[in-house]
Amino acid sequence: MAERQLRRYAAYAYGWLAYLLALATVVYAVGFLANAVVPKSVDAGAGFSLGPPLVVDLALIGLFGLQHSLMARPGFKARWTRLVPEPVERSTYVVFAACALLVLMWGWQPLPAVLWHVEGVPSLVLLGGSLVGWLFMLAAVNMIDGDDLMGRRQTRAYLRGQSPEPIDFATPAAYRYVRHPIMTGFLVAFWLTPHMTVGHLLFAAGMTGYLLVGVTLEERDLVAAFGDRYDRYRDAVPMFFPRPGRSAPHSSDEAPAE
Repeated sequence: MAERQLRRYAAYAYGWLAYLLALATVVYAVGFLANAVVPKSVDAGAGFSLGPPLVVDLALIGLFGLQHSLMARPGFKARWTRLVPEPVERSTYVVFAACALLVLMWGWQPLPAVLWHVEGVPSLVLLGGSLVGWLFMLAAVNMIDGDDLMGRRQTRAYLRGQSPEPIDFATPAAYRYVRHPIMTGFLVAFWLTPHMTVGHLLFAAGMTGYLLVGVTLEERDLVAAFGDRYDRYRDAVPMFFPRPGRSAPHSSDEAPAE
């Protein structure tokens, strides 16, 4: 009995550590793209000298995208939980995702040629817009069950000796107007900058490409899980950016995790 309880506390602590690692990684990513505060940014610092910068950077984006997309698929999860206990499966995904992003940022080779640079008020507007994108991303996480997305709901239920209740499909808040508001926040954060270099453009374009592939795969899984309900939602609501007259019926419940 004591051993079982110890495993539950260990899983709960692991869930918190995974959450804090992910949060710290996102904070670092803000500085990474803004070329501010952090020691290694998109336009400064030595990366992995394993080949031409363009090749290395594309490989890092590909590695990041492969980890995110592969580990999120139901078929992979079914096999993965034979090795990783189910209560910590999501937290383990969060750890791998954070590590993949850290590797991408630390290994990134800058391509500093400048495409545009603005100063004064336009610079502040672009920096502010990027920050709004990051904040909107975090807000969108909490419009759904953020604890479930980060794995803490699962480890908390395990600590209590319970199984987490399944989350049904619904469309709260921004999910009424765009299907993937978390990704909307990322896109705004990636693209708005007063100092656009070739390297920053490569990062933004590469991550945008990954997001398009990732949400396409995710929506295939959502159709498999929710059938016509998700098909109707997909027909009514745009993917990333709202359009007049396109929204889902109001719901105060939680939507499927991104």
